[in-house]
Amino acid sequence: MDGGPGAYNPRTAEEVFRDFRGRRAGMIKALTTEVEKFYQLCDPEKDNLCLYGFPTETWEVNLPAEEVPPELPEPALGINFARDGMDEKDWLSLVAVHSDAWLLAVAFYFGARFGFDKEARKRLFNMINSLPTIFEVVTGTVKKQSKEKTPNGNNKSSKPNSKPSQPSQPSQTKTSKLALPKDDDESEEEEDEEDEHGNTLCGACGDNYANDEFWICCDICEKWFHGKCVRITPARAEHIKQYKCPACSNKRARA
Repeated sequence: MDGGPGAYNPRTAEEVFRDFRGRRAGMIKALTTEVEKFYQLCDPEKDNLCLYGFPTETWEVNLPAEEVPPELPEPALGINFARDGMDEKDWLSLVAVHSDAWLLAVAFYFGARFGFDKEARKRLFNMINSLPTIFEVVTGTVKKQSKEKTPNGNNKSSKPNSKPSQPSQPSQTKTSKLALPKDDDESEEEEDEEDEHGNTLCGACGDNYANDEFWICCDICEKWFHGKCVRITPARAEHIKQYKCPACSNKRARA
């Protein structure tokens, strides 16, 4: 399997990290927001299948490369065989762990191929380590760690407030929107809240919470998502009484 759609050969630590981040985003989609499609593609009756992530933030379930050695390191082989023999949550977590291992293998393959020195390898690892692993995103470990880091220990305050400037509006209790300009005192309060909520990560892409982005929380699993990642707009959110993320909706459908 080559680099897939949009394949290219990154030659600097920053380019390799960009490649890593794109592949990671694609695989996170497969294991979270597009899990129903991923689940169906991993038919145990098919041959050994692998989950590939591409720099274009897309993913694919396919057979391994035929050439030996392949152009890039290969992901875990035969992920489909265990699909029906394990609890779905455990199976997804196992695939996530192997996906993390593959991403590191690909990143440092590029590093070795293009002769990264010690400083370049260290810089690359530090950039990679600044992101949560796919396993942490899929299992919700990141969210638990964020709660533990909250200074006052209040779990509710560890979630991004729907709209810090207007908390009294019931329609915004599960979403966060862009706030209007405030005076100095209110701005300082919002900055404090943004710092506190900065540890909260999107359940789909794994990126951090930002005060100027629209967010929505799943009422089932209580994970937070960028509206753009789950295709929910502020206007649409106004009419949702109980929001269920794609993963939770798919689980209920199969049940």
